[in-house]
Formats: sequence, C-alpha cells, structure tokens
Amino acid sequence: MAGLGDIAPATPPPMADRLDLQLISAALRRLGWVRFWAQLVLAVVAVGVLLFNNIGGRLAANSARALGLGPGISLTTLAFLLLLWCLWQSWLIVRCGRALNSPVRPSKGETARLIKRGLLADLAGITLAVIGYQAMAGSLFVQASQQVPGFFGAQIQQAPGVAGRVIGLPITSIEMLSVLGNTQVLFAHLIGIWISLWLLQRIYRAS
Repeated sequence: MAGLGDIAPATPPPMADRLDLQLISAALRRLGWVRFWAQLVLAVVAVGVLLFNNIGGRLAANSARALGLGPGISLTTLAFLLLLWCLWQSWLIVRCGRALNSPVRPSKGETARLIKRGLLADLAGITLAVIGYQAMAGSLFVQASQQVPGFFGAQIQQAPGVAGRVIGLPITSIEMLSVLGNTQVLFAHLIGIWISLWLLQRIYRAS
C-alpha cells in the first residue's frame, strides 16, 4: 500500500492550457470589438438611409414603385432591427473575453452558446436582407425596362385628339439609396457571420 508521502499533490493546469485560454480571451475581445464597431458604422449608414427614405415620402406618391420597393424596405428594416440585437451580442462577446481572465470564468459551452446566438441572429438578418434586396432589384428592373428606349421599347401614351408622349418610370436617387441601405445591413450581418464562425472554430480547436 502506498504511503501518504507517495500521493502526488494536485497540479495546476498546464502552462499550455493557460496560454491557450489567454489567446482565446484576446481573440474574443479583439474580434468582438471589430464586429461591434464594423456593424455599428454600417448600422448608422443604414439608419440614415432608411430615415431619409421615410422623410422623403416619394415612394408613397407612386403606388407602382411602392409595390416593389415597399416590401423590400420593410424587410430591410427588420434586418436592421436584428442588427441592433447583434450589436448587443458583440458587446457580450467582449465581456465574455474579459471574464475568461478572471477567477470566475464562463465555461466553453456558455461561450459557444453566446457566439451561436449571435450567429443565428446574423443568419436570420442576412436572409431578410437578401429577400428584401430581391424585391428591390425586381422593382428597379421593371422601372429600368420601361425607360427610353427600354427593354421592351419606348412606352407611348396617346389620348384621343392629342399627340402621343413617351412615358416611363425613371429610377431616382432615393430609390438607389434604398438599395444602398439594404447593402449596408447585408454586409454588416455577413461580417458578423464570418467572425462568429472563426470564433467557434477557435474555441473548439482549443479542446
């Protein structure tokens, strides 16, 4: 029977594990900030465009335009609201990275679940933004096809007793701004997806 002196004392975690934990903590903090600021800048641009569209009120004046661009802007707005929630998740990732250096640190499962929540929100946001982009692009294509000379030729309107005149739906700058706002939201969610995937790969590689 081994004596009491033969029992090996409890050893601290290996130096390699502590070093890897520090690297994960630094990655969460840095990429969390990168994700936060990148999405924040794009969100500011997007909200400015959306507000400009609402204040302008030019889309509501023409039902033919609002029919296509209205749903696209609505979906973009929903994707923007999800982007605001993703900003909060980015801040939580930064806090999680700081907590990994404290005595009471979150587990790997808790950290992974936090990142996965943000990833799912970004996936939902980019899905809404892509569908909204399709609605906007379809509406703008119809307008572009009716411009002179147009995809289907010039559109002539002629009333009895008067000369015919060329009609169409010219694409305005405010309509292109709506597409620009959608692109900013889509790009912001794409940044969040790539960063979340990299962080998940980094966490599970450590195990």
